[in-house]
Amino acid sequence: MSPHVPLYQAKAELFRTLGHPVRIRVLELLQDGPRPVRELLADIEVESSNLSQQLAVLRRAGIVTSSREGSVVRYTLATPDVAQLLLSGRRILASMLTEREDLLAELRDSGESV
Repeated sequence: MSPHVPLYQAKAELFRTLGHPVRIRVLELLQDGPRPVRELLADIEVESSNLSQQLAVLRRAGIVTSSREGSVVRYTLATPDVAQLLLSGRRILASMLTEREDLLAELRDSGESV
């Protein structure tokens, strides 16, 4: 990334990088610590080539790091802040759903058709 990229643009690129279900699932699994690719494959149940592609995107973005131990490649979150970001996303979603449930209950209580 160029040093002259505005911060808002860099943030948008980060969120674009996170904007894939397989990448999010990988990051969720890595919150518990380093994982070998074979475990990620077993837990995510996608084609090996698809997982490799998504891991490469995360690695290029600096969101995960990899290390090789013999024939085993392990992936790790580059920073614990990634886990905090995922937790924040979960909290935001929960809040949004709670607000929608409250609105739905209010509509039902008012006798309006839903």
